[in-house]
Amino acid sequence: MSVVSFIVSQRAEYGVPHAKCCRFLGVSVSWFYKWRDRPPTRRQRRREALDIEVKRIFEHSGGTPRTYGSPRIHAELLDAGWQVSENTVADSMARQGLVARPKRRFRSLTRPDKAADPLPDLVKRDFSAERVDEKWCGDLTEIPTDEGKLYLASVIDLAARRIPGFALGEHHDAELAAGALKMAAAIRGGDVRGVIFHSDKGSEYTASFFEEVCERLGVTQSMGRVGSCFDCEKNSRVVRTGLTLVTTGR
Repeated sequence: MSVVSFIVSQRAEYGVPHAKCCRFLGVSVSWFYKWRDRPPTRRQRRREALDIEVKRIFEHSGGTPRTYGSPRIHAELLDAGWQVSENTVADSMARQGLVARPKRRFRSLTRPDKAADPLPDLVKRDFSAERVDEKWCGDLTEIPTDEGKLYLASVIDLAARRIPGFALGEHHDAELAAGALKMAAAIRGGDVRGVIFHSDKGSEYTASFFEEVCERLGVTQSMGRVGSCFDCEKNSRVVRTGLTLVTTGR
């Protein structure tokens, strides 16, 4: 910050008179007014024009939050005919408080347990059912909130396309998945022997705790093969449907 800018800022922000600041800094008041009232230099005009253009490109980068950082804005400026370095663009963004946020990459919650015994795929990508309580499908999803992350485990009946069970918790684990399954069993009267429950190969569903709950309820587990995009698509639909129904209270 220049001496003139500092004196002006002290008057504007703290109410310190110009004359007092000049006396403290050892400069004359006439010198201060001379430099304050002088026309902007060519360099200052170029910096102001650059700031305007950088802000324009940043605000038109699309999406909220903005994702254009100095490298992409620098490339846009070069295409527009500017001769400027990437560091100068970064300085302009810092001067104006423009901060780009990187796009968050999707991270699946599925963490397969390689030591778990393999389970058969009893659904074979046929996500339909002729009668209620024949095939269930479940998955977990992350729900960001202002107070932290929550996790939703949902169970959908593939015949009725309804959510008989769900569970919300701060951890995605076997207990959360089992909670959704036990709720579904209770809603359907407690006797759900013979139901096929299909899921991914996540550690929540291969855990011994979840397997014991399935055995106690008489539910037969089914799991799709690893890396099947078809199963991933269906499971994501389960999550979206479950999240909509749970959060809307339907």
